[in-house]
Amino acid sequence: MELLFLVLFALHILKTEALVESHWCYQSQKYEEPHCQEPREWYKIDATCQGKKQSPINIVTKNVILDKSLEPLNFEGYDVKGSSMWDIENNGHTVKVTLNTSPKIGGEGLTRKYKAVEFHLHWGVQVEQQYYPGSEHSIDGEKQAMELHIVHIREDASDIAEAKKYADGVAVLAFFVKAEEENRNYATLISELENIKYKGQTAQMDPLPLSSLIPPEEDLGRYYRYEGSLTTPDCYEGVIWTIFEKPIELSLSQITQFSTVHFGGKNSTYMAENFRPAQFLNERKVYWSSASILLPTAKLLLLLLMLTYILSSLCQ
Repeated sequence: MELLFLVLFALHILKTEALVESHWCYQSQKYEEPHCQEPREWYKIDATCQGKKQSPINIVTKNVILDKSLEPLNFEGYDVKGSSMWDIENNGHTVKVTLNTSPKIGGEGLTRKYKAVEFHLHWGVQVEQQYYPGSEHSIDGEKQAMELHIVHIREDASDIAEAKKYADGVAVLAFFVKAEEENRNYATLISELENIKYKGQTAQMDPLPLSSLIPPEEDLGRYYRYEGSLTTPDCYEGVIWTIFEKPIELSLSQITQFSTVHFGGKNSTYMAENFRPAQFLNERKVYWSSASILLPTAKLLLLLLMLTYILSSLCQ
């Protein structure tokens, strides 16, 4: 009996150590954490990560399908500033902000309304004078400096765990972040990074209208849509992705501030290149919104002027 107890105890210890060593990570963490499972090994933690509908993807524009039913989304409550503070957290993988209100999206290819529950970002790394982009999605192989994900769940789900019980439980709005001019709307969020330097640290920040963090609504009619997954384990496949063409602009100085936080505790690796590589599209289709074929204002104006000239010539 004593021998059996010792064997079971040893197995328990081995199992516990295996669980500790097999936590998932990004490739940028692998050097200092050789036992962690980088993206190519995530399937060892959850088999779904080897599924046929994984995200992110590289969008090949020559292969997208124009869908005229994909008109601009309906945004509800995106311009509302809540009364309660936002919780901002370093969860060891990204900077995550939990929302205290539930702005919603609906219409245009979505069979129901989805409520926003949190947003987070993915970014690259600066090496000397060069910044290597860190967006998860790419268009024709081109990535941007960062990518913002606003995560929504079905309106009838209480939390993301319940939403995952459905085949269409989650909808994510993805925005590329481009290094351009300083964006004052991000100043509050960036100033809090000092307070969440290490994994597990949390802070609170003044709430903002979500609309202040993304491009103006009139610029959000051009987007791509496809069925995919969460880009971190458990890689749940039930996500409706909307990737907007119009990027958010931040200064390079603002972007590099995100890499001042750490993946772990003190002396751990700086959080950088926290993105999953592109996954195979397999049999899926990527759809393009009808707003993408609208003529630019300048071309439309020129066309009207030419038409006016032709009509006036005919009347003479």
